[in-house]
Amino acid sequence: MSFNLSDVKGVGKKEATLKEAGIDTVEKLANAKTDDLTTLKGIGKATAEKLIENAKIILKETPDADSTETAEEETIEKKEAEKAQEELKKLEQQKKKLQGKKAEEGDFILVKITGRTQKGTVFRVSSEEDAKKAGMYDEKKAEQGMYTPEFVIVGKSGFLNEGLTEILKDMNYFEKKSVRIPPTKAYGKRDPQKIERMGIAKFRRLTENKNPELGREFTNKKGQRGVITSVVQGRVIIDYNHPLAGQSLDYNLEIIDRIEDFDAKINYFMVNKGIPKENVPEFKVNYIKDEKTLEITIPKMFLFQNLTYVKFGLAMDLQTHMAEEIGDVKFIEVYEKIPIPATPSESVMQKVEEFNKEKEENEENT
Repeated sequence: MSFNLSDVKGVGKKEATLKEAGIDTVEKLANAKTDDLTTLKGIGKATAEKLIENAKIILKETPDADSTETAEEETIEKKEAEKAQEELKKLEQQKKKLQGKKAEEGDFILVKITGRTQKGTVFRVSSEEDAKKAGMYDEKKAEQGMYTPEFVIVGKSGFLNEGLTEILKDMNYFEKKSVRIPPTKAYGKRDPQKIERMGIAKFRRLTENKNPELGREFTNKKGQRGVITSVVQGRVIIDYNHPLAGQSLDYNLEIIDRIEDFDAKINYFMVNKGIPKENVPEFKVNYIKDEKTLEITIPKMFLFQNLTYVKFGLAMDLQTHMAEEIGDVKFIEVYEKIPIPATPSESVMQKVEEFNKEKEENEENT
């Protein structure tokens, strides 16, 4: 907060005189010398001393900008610390509540997973710390929420591979388990039918005249994604098998939480369908309990993106896994009307009308 010279008690009509002498702020008045003020018209020694004293008083009442900023930062830090403490307390209470209990089929859970090939290559982690240890940390992926515990519904397919889905049904909360999943229950055996060979000329036609590069991804007309594994004698070899197909995989597992809050479940389903975690709060959710209807308003920034498959998949998941609470899922898209600027002719006519109206009002008043 800042004060004007006129806010100093006793200045009154002397403000103009002070400003003419270059004393135009409260700070300058507070730092002025009594002898200098007494040389000004209408200001005696007693008045000068009083003005300087009052200016100093008002400055003391004004919080210093740096101290205010520091105080605000300390308040924010205190609130964040309190929030973190509260979350830690809730986690401890939840852990005490679930410790040793078996994960039941249909439970919404969070699972900490570390996945390795038999050669020791880490391909899946559930924390940024583990990603950094494995040398696979990517800041962009971290921002997208890639290194977080997996959201899973116990006993339900579509979240993890078949092997892990079966293992979790026999685990307790906070139990740690190491398992090896065979190819048949992980990403399947390698299928020779999923390897395509095509001529370089055809490849270029399909990729806007781009040359094939080893390791580069390629998507065919059916939407299948593969990787270029070889370019030999004018032919491009594309493998559509999963990169981990044909391999036995080692996993470290731990069920670390059970999701019970209705809104939290909705949020996890959104993230599971590819909506960035940081954008989830922008989707306004309205639940009409009596009608078992869920309304989701799409944020402006997503209105012009193709969310057809995301919306369809999200609705199906909610109706399937939360059938007792959710029936219809409605997606609301609001396109606000954009003001249309007046054309030059309209602007001229508007001014003419305003002038005539003002003229009529003046004539009525005379």
